[in-house]
Amino acid sequence: MSVESTPATAPRATASFFEAVRIAFDSLRSSKLRSFLTLLGIILATTTLIAVMSVIHSMDLYIAQNVSDMGADGFRIVRMAFIGDWDPKKFLELQRKNPFLKKEEHQFLKERTTLVRDIGMQNFRRGNAMFGGDKLEGIQIRGCTANMGAITNTQIEQGRYLTETENEHHLTAALIGFDLKEAFFPQADPVGKTIRVDGRPFEVVGVAKKQGSVFGQSLDSFVMIPIETSFKIHGSRNDVGYMAVARHQNLIFQAQDEIRMLMRPWRHVPPGADDNFAIVSSDSLMSAWGKMTGAIAATAIAVVSLFMVVGGVVIMNIMLAVVTERTPKIGIRKSVGARSRDILYQFLVESASLSATGGLVGVAIAGIIGFLVSVFPPVPMAMPASRAAKLDPIEALRVEK
Repeated sequence: MSVESTPATAPRATASFFEAVRIAFDSLRSSKLRSFLTLLGIILATTTLIAVMSVIHSMDLYIAQNVSDMGADGFRIVRMAFIGDWDPKKFLELQRKNPFLKKEEHQFLKERTTLVRDIGMQNFRRGNAMFGGDKLEGIQIRGCTANMGAITNTQIEQGRYLTETENEHHLTAALIGFDLKEAFFPQADPVGKTIRVDGRPFEVVGVAKKQGSVFGQSLDSFVMIPIETSFKIHGSRNDVGYMAVARHQNLIFQAQDEIRMLMRPWRHVPPGADDNFAIVSSDSLMSAWGKMTGAIAATAIAVVSLFMVVGGVVIMNIMLAVVTERTPKIGIRKSVGARSRDILYQFLVESASLSATGGLVGVAIAGIIGFLVSVFPPVPMAMPASRAAKLDPIEALRVEK
């Protein structure tokens, strides 16, 4: 008996499914405002989840590829660093306790480290640059040792990087960022030209490749000058920091420990006391970023869950209203042989179709938002699914689990 009924049951179930889907979409078309309000919670939840996770995913990639220029084998030594929760009291304490890094300390480390392949030094300050009648305010002026180009993997668009000779002889040479090239020399070769940095003449020896911007802050508005020239002009007490590269990425933690063991006696730090300097690596930056984005993702999931619950409750109430509205039709169907499970099946398929429609609309809106946001360079945006689809199979197979 069951064998004979199976072929008849399948077409009937299929027809019932498509009939329920048709009724669901007829309901959507006939009551557009009610349908919109019904699906609003699902649409908002789906859009919010995809948009937030896409931004977090994009920023993960951006931080890993651009903001952290240290690589897997590099790390920074700075006077103080805050990674994680901001504590004003702790900041003031470190301001008082931590002495400035000095060029003599850099030379001391350079001569004694055995696990570091190279160690450079740089400082930062804000100033202005001029050429002819054009002037740029608030540019970053970086004093750098000659090896910082290789350590940070600075890409050169035109000309060359600073040399050790220029550093030793305090020469006024400058490597400019792409913003200065575009502002001062849009149609000309800047190499060999003289610009004024904080009123002093500097000869342009090179132009760095364009890096773009992060949250509206340009990464190309800078001038690099020899650090000894910077010391001669501005003095040595202005945010000096070191950047080191381990001999191998597997030795990065040992290299950091070696630097720490050399610096503590130099700085007269007693045993058991906290360091009066900070060592920052790509791992520590990514770990801090991961904690922050984890909190954002958890909040987003909580908001999305609330939207989903609200959307589900709204759909449930609408379906209850529809049941009341269709009571005469249900009676007619049952009188001509429809079973209770056929009626139940119809309303389940209809509610599922409404939810699926809301989800698809949410995905479409999130995709449009992602496209529009990606047009603006300050805010990177990438869909994880799109990135997965574009993976090279050979590169994917090389990744270790």
